[in-house]
Amino acid sequence: METPTLHVSTHPAVAHKLGILRDETTEPKKFREVVRELSWLLGYEALADARLRPIKVRTPLETMDGHELGDRIGLVPILRAGLGMVDAMLELMPTAQVWHLGLFRDERTLRPVEYYNKLPTSASVDLCLILDPMLATGGSATAAIEVLKRWGAVQPVRIKLVNLIAAPEGVAAVSKAHPDVEIYTAALDRQLNDKGYIMPGLGDAGDRQFGTGSEG
Repeated sequence: METPTLHVSTHPAVAHKLGILRDETTEPKKFREVVRELSWLLGYEALADARLRPIKVRTPLETMDGHELGDRIGLVPILRAGLGMVDAMLELMPTAQVWHLGLFRDERTLRPVEYYNKLPTSASVDLCLILDPMLATGGSATAAIEVLKRWGAVQPVRIKLVNLIAAPEGVAAVSKAHPDVEIYTAALDRQLNDKGYIMPGLGDAGDRQFGTGSEG
């Protein structure tokens, strides 16, 4: 699948942790820990082209030229599963702003329905990272991007999507609707099943993080 905006991690640590995450015997506590660890690694990759600005740094020996993050960054976790990815991103970017979007999938139509939006009145960042463990049909991701663009997150503001696992159908949907949005993921899986779950996937990421429901 040739998609210029898709970045699938090839890091051995990512592959190792993804195996733990997929395992059906992984308990919620361990599952949350691995979601956090994977999010940190993917966030590291997604920020590879973040802009810097020069600063002066005083070491114990002398003053030198250094850098600090120049981009103002906004984190937008998709409720509720995206919440598990926030802390890791804040470790990488302690000054990032965190907003929340609530989208649930209508099980009949598989389309997203927005029920919560905690964005400020106008865009105040240079880079938005949308956080959601699973990119399945692409409906929620596409809707979230549309919300951000209406809010004002358009050029020169950049939007990136960070997912732990993606399905080809979701990647295609996002790339078609928003070809300017880059996608960072740990794995591109085979396909969706008739219920809209990623195969082989890992089940329902929200349920597995929070110990609710049952995996599909």
